[in-house]
Amino acid sequence: MTKLPSRADHVGSFLRPRSVIEARDGRAAGTTDAAALREVEDAAIADLVRWQEGLGLQAITDGEYRRYFFHTDFLLQLDGVEEQGGMAKAFKNDAGKDVHFAPPKMVVTGKVAHRAPIQLADFTYLAGQTTRTPKVTIPSPTMLHFRAGRDGIPADVYPDMEDFYADVAAAYRAEVDSLAAAGCRYIQMDDTNLAYLCDDSQRADARARGIDPDATPRRYAQLINDSFASAPADMIRAVHLCRGNFRSSWAAEGGYEPVAEIMFNELAIDAFFLEYDDPRSGDFAPLRFLPKGKTVVLGLVTTKLGELENRDDVLRRIEEAAKFTDIDNLALSPQCGFASTVHGNDISVEQQAAKIRLVVDVAAEVWGR
Repeated sequence: MTKLPSRADHVGSFLRPRSVIEARDGRAAGTTDAAALREVEDAAIADLVRWQEGLGLQAITDGEYRRYFFHTDFLLQLDGVEEQGGMAKAFKNDAGKDVHFAPPKMVVTGKVAHRAPIQLADFTYLAGQTTRTPKVTIPSPTMLHFRAGRDGIPADVYPDMEDFYADVAAAYRAEVDSLAAAGCRYIQMDDTNLAYLCDDSQRADARARGIDPDATPRRYAQLINDSFASAPADMIRAVHLCRGNFRSSWAAEGGYEPVAEIMFNELAIDAFFLEYDDPRSGDFAPLRFLPKGKTVVLGLVTTKLGELENRDDVLRRIEEAAKFTDIDNLALSPQCGFASTVHGNDISVEQQAAKIRLVVDVAAEVWGR
C-alpha cells in the first residue's frame, strides 16, 4: 500500500493569479511592502486550497505562490549560499524551438547552515486552510552542488567535500525537524539533477564541471537520505525528478536507466514523481528496479501543453507501466508543476483544472481513490 494520501497527486506548483504577480512586481519596484505582498499571497492561497479540494485532490500545496523560482527562494535563506549568474542552457519547447534561459546558479561562499526555519510560517498558514494533507515542496539539496560543481564550493571553505555534504544535510535536517514539529507529514524534494544525469549532453557538461556522472547518483542518494534522516516514521518522503520546466520548455531528455537501480534501491524515499509525458522520458523498463513498499507516481499528463490527454491513452500507459512493476506500486500525477517559476507554463487556468480533474478521475477508476 502506498503512503500517499491518494493515488491522484501533483507536483505542487500552480499558475500564479494576476493578484500575486502584480503584488510581486510592486514589491520589486518598492511600491508594495512585504506585509502587503504576504496578505495578497494569503488570500490567493486560501482560494487555491478550495480549488484543489474542489477538484478532489487530497494532497494540498500553496501552489508555490510565495516563490519566484522553485529553488532560489529557499536556498538563499541558508547561510553560506549566494546566487551568482546562471547555468546557460538552451531549453526546448514542443515546437522544437530554443528557449534561452539561464537558471540561477547557487554557489557556496561560506559554511552552509540553517539559520532559521524557512517554510515553517508558510506551512502553518497552509495547514490552517485545509483538513486534508498539506504538502511542502522544497528544492533538493543536490541543487547546491550540481549546477556549479566543485568550482562553486571554495576549497578554503570546504577543503574536504564530505564536510560540505555533511553541513548541507544538517541544514536540511533542521528544516525537516522544524516542519515535523509543526505537524507536517508530507515533504517533496524537487530534483532536476538525477534526471539531468540521464541526458548525454548534460552528462558531458557535468564532466566538464568535474562531476562524475556515474558516481554522482549514489552520492546524491546518500545526501538526500541524510537530509531526511530525522524525519518521523509517518512522514511521507517524496522526490520529484524534473528535466527542466520554464514556460512550457525543457532542458534534458533521456530515460531513467542510468540512475534507476541506485535511485529506487538506495534512496530511502516513499514516492518518486517521474516525468513520463512524452518520448523524451524513455520507456517504463527502469521500473523493474522498484522494490515493494515504494511508489512511482507516473507523470503521464503534461503541464507543458494545454491540450487535454485522452483518458484511454492514459489508462493504456498505466497498463504498460504495470508490466514492469505491480500496479499497487503506482500512482498518477501531472508530469511537473504548472509553474516552476513565477512565469508559469503556456496554458490556461481552465486547462490546468481539466488536467487535474483527469488525473483524479483516472486514479479513481484504476485504484478506487
